[in-house]
Amino acid sequence: MSTDYQQAREALGTRLRELRLQAPEGRLTGTQLAERLGWPHSKVYKLEGGRQTATADDLRAWAEGVGQPEAYEELDARLRGFESHIRSWRRRLAAGRRPVQDGWNLEVGRSTVIRAWEESVIPGMLQTADYARAIFLRYAELHGSTRDTDEAVRARVRSQEWLYAAGRKFHALVWEAALHALVCPPSVLAAQLDRLAGVIGMDTVELGIVPLRASLKVPAANGFWILDERLVVAEDWHAELWIDDADSIATYLRVWKTLQKSAVYGADAQGVVNAARRTLNTR
Repeated sequence: MSTDYQQAREALGTRLRELRLQAPEGRLTGTQLAERLGWPHSKVYKLEGGRQTATADDLRAWAEGVGQPEAYEELDARLRGFESHIRSWRRRLAAGRRPVQDGWNLEVGRSTVIRAWEESVIPGMLQTADYARAIFLRYAELHGSTRDTDEAVRARVRSQEWLYAAGRKFHALVWEAALHALVCPPSVLAAQLDRLAGVIGMDTVELGIVPLRASLKVPAANGFWILDERLVVAEDWHAELWIDDADSIATYLRVWKTLQKSAVYGADAQGVVNAARRTLNTR
């Protein structure tokens, strides 16, 4: 879990504890509040300790339970504040992957220059429909989320229309490991690599491949995207991070440019992709 996210949960928990101890009718113990709300007492202490993320309903119940219903708006604003930047997959995928992809497409549509770093998968803007389907199914299994896979695939393919508009540029960096990762059947990966080789030379796409044997000036950590230097979107297992403060964006841009120094382009990139393609047994 990100440090910022955990700190925000702990700060919210501290505020919840203050409200419990400052109840107008007298301070409440955690056990008393739990009984009043019909919760297991452990939930009260998990929320106060920042070990569980509250829902809006939890916060409303808490405010009413401690006799301070007017505090709900403040608590909810705190929750929405950190969830707007740390977007829990559990909550975001409750309605399936399609709404998440639609929201992403809106941000892409607002952008002119996009930079991406992916260390384990082919960037979504360059995925074939079959490869995207395999990725979505893997994550649906992991998160136990609604399987609206075909709708999500169609939404992802629509986002790729961005690549065919004049005046836009997609700067993609991919670690060579992603070219070998069998997150899909070999035949699907083979077609995906063919697609990847085909975008080399497009005027709106600059594809760099970081070879496995390249010297890295920074570790090849998790993937991230930089949209017009106004927004960074990075994925973790529990959440997607949306980062819009200038200092953090500058850090991610610096990381991207450092990784770029290890990349190969043009014919050299084509050679790395073709070599990966030859290793696949698609019979």
